[in-house]
Amino acid sequence: QIEIWFGILTRRLLKHGNFKSTEELKQRILAFIEFFNRALAKPFRWTYIGKPLVA
Repeated sequence: QIEIWFGILTRRLLKHGNFKSTEELKQRILAFIEFFNRALAKPFRWTYIGKPLVA
């Protein structure tokens, strides 16, 4: 799930972002996390049903 979340962060904030400093980047990421948790967060739906391991 963390890979999915980082993909969302990349597409929504980092891909087209223009940051003047690392401090601005940090603040924008923290603001995005706050927004995401308040407005967008929901459990991810797993689609992989799994396959038995072959010995």
